[in-house]
Amino acid sequence: MCKVGPESVAVTASLGRCFLTEQGNQVGLARLGRNGTVTAVSAVLIISGLSACGSSSKSSSSSSGGSATSSSATGSTAATGSSASGSGTGATAPAGPGAANAKTAQSVAAFGGMAGLVAAAKKEGTLNLIAIPPTWAGYGPMVTAFAKKYGLKIHSENPNGASADEIAAIKSTKGQASAPDVVDVGNSFALSGAQEGDYAPYKVATWQDIPATEKDEGGLWYSDYGGYISIGCNATKIPNCPKTIKQLDNPKFKNKVSLNGDPTSANAAFESVWAAALANGGSVSNIQPGIDFFKKLNKEGIFNKTKVFPATVASGETPIVLDWDYLNVSEAATLKKSGVKWTVTDPPDGPVSGFYAQAISINAPHPAAARLWEEWLYSNEGQNGWLKGFARPIRLPAMEKAGTADKASDALLPKVSSSAKPFAPTPAQVTAAKAVVTQKWPAAVA
Repeated sequence: MCKVGPESVAVTASLGRCFLTEQGNQVGLARLGRNGTVTAVSAVLIISGLSACGSSSKSSSSSSGGSATSSSATGSTAATGSSASGSGTGATAPAGPGAANAKTAQSVAAFGGMAGLVAAAKKEGTLNLIAIPPTWAGYGPMVTAFAKKYGLKIHSENPNGASADEIAAIKSTKGQASAPDVVDVGNSFALSGAQEGDYAPYKVATWQDIPATEKDEGGLWYSDYGGYISIGCNATKIPNCPKTIKQLDNPKFKNKVSLNGDPTSANAAFESVWAAALANGGSVSNIQPGIDFFKKLNKEGIFNKTKVFPATVASGETPIVLDWDYLNVSEAATLKKSGVKWTVTDPPDGPVSGFYAQAISINAPHPAAARLWEEWLYSNEGQNGWLKGFARPIRLPAMEKAGTADKASDALLPKVSSSAKPFAPTPAQVTAAKAVVTQKWPAAVA
């Protein structure tokens, strides 16, 4: 999930995503609109639009004992198998008598409790995800765990997609069995989607643990995980890596500084421009200095517009990348195995943080499965899944207080300067900043 789409999130920017991770013998990178290696992590996982073999950058393998098949005619890879709690059949079950209630259910109470929700979801048999790369913020193992626990088939569409693609899919696939059931988008798209009527209201059982500022009061969307914008640097190629945003403006970094995507559509890049704004006199209400900063870097030949991929990072073609810290940290762990030292710094002069947000599509073809997915994501198990992916789950403070957070994973989170001022733009400020970047960025770096 380089999650694309200017949104106020975190990663931690991702909330905006570029990191390497390893599953089994497959190494992948999620960056720039969730591009990179995709590994099928469950025998009940379907990845659409990918080839099962032949390409080193997009591959699929089964890790749960099922069988995998590939169709070159359709470009899709499917895996079917059974889990301890159920089986995947490869076909969406017809909606049952409870489907209408599921579409309007606003809490688990509407199903009579979790047992009722689980039963309704199993009757549907399928969950449709979109723009969820297995190598993004721990999503691979999380999808596997969910599918195994509840025996649902997971259909994952457009793993390289951006937030804008997710919203477009809700609108364009209405009434189709393949339509997304849920989305994971940046804050600006969470806000716009709610305003445009794209989401169905629902409040998970742990709703009270989500800060009021990080959710729609009516349950249309709710923040899920996040982090801080960071500077990832190939120390094997760069002797003295920059530690602050302002240090990027140095002739020795000519053609070396990259963003994770285009800030007009990619969240990590958008938040990175905001970080640059803070470092150069800007604020939550003024992102223009960030645009001016990259205009200057572009004019000086420092800004590198090359799309970031695992190979470009390892080779040194894109040796300095601004991205969410949880993605850069994950990337560092994987690059280390190939002899590349990737350092990660949360710049003190650009302390931008943010969260992605979950929402249930108003057109979800599997409304019960969608609600079960959200309940699981916001359970301790789901939240610790993101934590193990180096992201900061939204319920982390409450879980730390209750002693339910995974302590080992919590200890690995990048440290943030204690003097950093909270970055908390209002919805109106996010919308305004997005408009400024959309209008002025293309000309600034032309």
